[in-house]
Formats: sequence, C-alpha cells, structure tokens
Amino acid sequence: METPDSQQHPIGLYLKVWLLLFVLSTFSYLVDVFHFTGYVRWTLILALMMAKAGLIVAVFMHLRWERLALIGAILLPPLCLLVLSGMMMVESDYTFVTRLANFR
Repeated sequence: METPDSQQHPIGLYLKVWLLLFVLSTFSYLVDVFHFTGYVRWTLILALMMAKAGLIVAVFMHLRWERLALIGAILLPPLCLLVLSGMMMVESDYTFVTRLANFR
C-alpha cells in the first residue's frame, strides 16, 4: 500500500521566521525605549504588529500555501471591517463638528 507524498517545509524556514519575529519584537520594544511620541509611535507600533501577525498567519498557520480563494475568505472580511471603521471615524468628526455648530 502506497502512502501519499506529503510536503514537508524545511526547518530552516521556521527558524528564519522565528528570527525575523524576534527582530521585529526588538524593534517594537525599542519604540518605547527611544520615547517616540504621537502618531510616529502609534504608526510604528501598528506597522510592527501587523508585520508580526502577517508572518505568523502566513507561515505558522500555512496560509501562504493555501488557495487564493481561501486567503481571500480569511483576509477580506477584516479588511472590509477596517475600511468601514475608518469611514465611521471620518464621519464621527463631521458629526461632532456639526453638533457643536448647531447646539450653541
């Protein structure tokens, strides 16, 4: 009886990703050490967080080797939620300013 061939990913790939995650975590720690403030700080923190999450999902959850339809089904809904949240944030400023102007 034949066993189906299964694809094994090399251990070197996982070690490289682990090392890259370690480097990104170090950069994220250094953002606090160097006392960045305001939008620069939050932009760096969010960018590093998204990079680490992307690496984990792509390699350790094997999403990199999945079909494009499955990737779209997993990644498109959160992307749509982010876009809608951004639109609500923009609209909230307009609503707040309109309320201030009309209720004085």
